Amino acid sequence: MLFLAGVAQIVLVMAWWAALLAGRLGAPALPPPLLPATTLHGFLMVFGVFPFFIFGFLFTVYPRWLGRAPIARGAYVFTFSALTLGMTLVYLGLYLHRAISIAGLAVYLAGFSQAVAVLVRVAGRAAWRDPHLRTLNLALAAGALGIAGFVGFAFTETPQLLRAAREAGLWLFLVPVVFTVSHRMIPVFSQGALMNYLIVRPVWGLPLVTACAVAHAGLELAGLPHWRFLADAPLAAAALHHSWLWQFRRSFHARLLAMLHIAFLWLGLAMTLYTLQGLTLLVTGTDHFGRAPLHALGIGFLTGMIVAMASRVTLGHSGRALAADTLTWTALLGVNLVALARIAGEFWPAGYATLNLVAAVLWLAFVGAWAMRYLPLYLKPRADNQPG
Repeated sequence: MLFLAGVAQIVLVMAWWAALLAGRLGAPALPPPLLPATTLHGFLMVFGVFPFFIFGFLFTVYPRWLGRAPIARGAYVFTFSALTLGMTLVYLGLYLHRAISIAGLAVYLAGFSQAVAVLVRVAGRAAWRDPHLRTLNLALAAGALGIAGFVGFAFTETPQLLRAAREAGLWLFLVPVVFTVSHRMIPVFSQGALMNYLIVRPVWGLPLVTACAVAHAGLELAGLPHWRFLADAPLAAAALHHSWLWQFRRSFHARLLAMLHIAFLWLGLAMTLYTLQGLTLLVTGTDHFGRAPLHALGIGFLTGMIVAMASRVTLGHSGRALAADTLTWTALLGVNLVALARIAGEFWPAGYATLNLVAAVLWLAFVGAWAMRYLPLYLKPRADNQPG
């Protein structure tokens, strides 16, 4: 049910944003929302989509990793209900009353926090022996703090709270969570699809990437973006090294596996852009990259990984063959086009608004088609007649 809500949300957030962008170019416009549109877009893209997929996945794998009983139905039903109700109230409050959106944010935070508590309880003491569980638990707690910061901003309009929430959400929550899951699962999935594949997980990878992500956020909050390359360069090198170790080129023997490897490669590319941005800031004092690194990370890596991972998990848990059909494969390639279009807009000022809208429309076309393919699977019995 959490994947069901997540697949719906990944289309809704972009449909709303595309409508606003089209209005700026002369199309019939939505009324201005009661919360700042750009600020809300940032919140929705960081906190409003990924948690549905993250909790849907972790609620399944935490017990399996630890050999424990599945999480109780009431726990995940509460998470689904609170996150879905909270997001619904956020949308309604945008055009009815600001207080409704704030109430929705509070409900959303309650659902998020409850989910974190459930996972921490399941992990128990094992989390301190397992670096993946430890990192995930800390990153999830940082995500809850980020949402709390945004709730505080909605009440007080304190810009420092907004900045802290944004950095916590992206660098202390999403990047560590998605990297950690990739670090644990991509080698396993690769071994299952490729002959004579040896699982390799560098023990230094997880602490290094996590430390670099935390350092990036700290330098940004300290007002030192020109020194971010000190954190971004080693993160870029580590990510690209993992892509090489995990045999990116061999992954194309199985398209469903290649989707994961392609999405993961964007982490190295995005951090390379961040490194170049920081260096040019240091040398010239001018930012020549704008939000290009951010969208390489947010669209190419994070969104690409969600589409790739959700496709694989959905096919497996619905009793279907672990193979990407043409639509699924095209959807992942489409996410790459979205990232490229959005990045290109940062380097073409005259076409910025147009390319921004083009990226949103491409998202709706490719991710929307993917959503239509996968949404019905969550409402049907398993194809292999197993429970579920």
